[in-house]
Amino acid sequence: MGVAGDGALRVEWLLFEQAGIITWGQATAELSPAKVRHLVTSGRWHRVCRGVLRAGSANAVYSRDQQWWVAVLGAGDQALLSGLAAAQAGGLRGTWRYDTVDVLIPHPAHPADLLRRLPLGLPAVRIRRTRVLPPQDRQRGRPHRTSMARSLVDAAQWARTDDQAQEILAAGCQQRRVTSAALQSVLDRLPRARRRPLLRQTIRDIAGGAEALSEIDLVRLCRRYGLPVPEGQERRPDADGRTRFLDAYWRRWRLHVEVDGAHHMDVRNWAADLRRQNKVWIEGDRILRFTAFDVRRRPAEVAAQLRAALTAAGWSADPTPS
Repeated sequence: MGVAGDGALRVEWLLFEQAGIITWGQATAELSPAKVRHLVTSGRWHRVCRGVLRAGSANAVYSRDQQWWVAVLGAGDQALLSGLAAAQAGGLRGTWRYDTVDVLIPHPAHPADLLRRLPLGLPAVRIRRTRVLPPQDRQRGRPHRTSMARSLVDAAQWARTDDQAQEILAAGCQQRRVTSAALQSVLDRLPRARRRPLLRQTIRDIAGGAEALSEIDLVRLCRRYGLPVPEGQERRPDADGRTRFLDAYWRRWRLHVEVDGAHHMDVRNWAADLRRQNKVWIEGDRILRFTAFDVRRRPAEVAAQLRAALTAAGWSADPTPS
């Protein structure tokens, strides 16, 4: 960076913590305004937007961390990274893309008007105001953000589609980033959340053991067609001795269903799936396999085969009293 003199070490550390992004106020709290202007005019720092600076070349690509810091610092002192960006900052994995970075501020606060004109390479910033932001929904971090549970619920209610909303909630639980109880607690505090009925039902399905969208779809298919609901995931050692989770299992009728996503098309996964399927058969269970596409788009066919398998195993839709 090339800063020398009083405050230089504190500025260096701040730039390290904030991925090279710093506000004018932060910089001039340690360096003189003349020194900060010199760093900008000399090209060692450059202006991102009004009041926000970045150390290094103006032509360098913005990293994801820098995008988040620009959004939070540019939105004012009380801003928190939120939604999908905050969930990813907290470790959520996935391929979801966003065109904007969501930032949350408490309702009485007024956002700093710094983010109207951002340079190329930075996503737009959407500042959202909320009247509900208790301490348990806040999390200190780099940058400060909403808690994982609040981030996931917000990301789900702001998602483009219902499917994406469900995928985000399911992924958070599947990756052990959050519990269904924590998600429900956040939703209880947000009576005006978008998609609230869908989110509530999705959280209930997750609490029942379905932790992927395909499994949630299977549970809903069973309810729709009057079939018993599976007990959810079950641990079982595979042919290699490692513990695996069964997607859906009806213990009473010893029926196991696998819902195959795209990863099952990989040759290595396919071979492992065959070995696991053979082990299920050897142990005396029935096993059915469906694609996630069929569960969602051909539910009647899936339901018919489930009904046949359950009936063959002794289930009756209308049991007669003994």
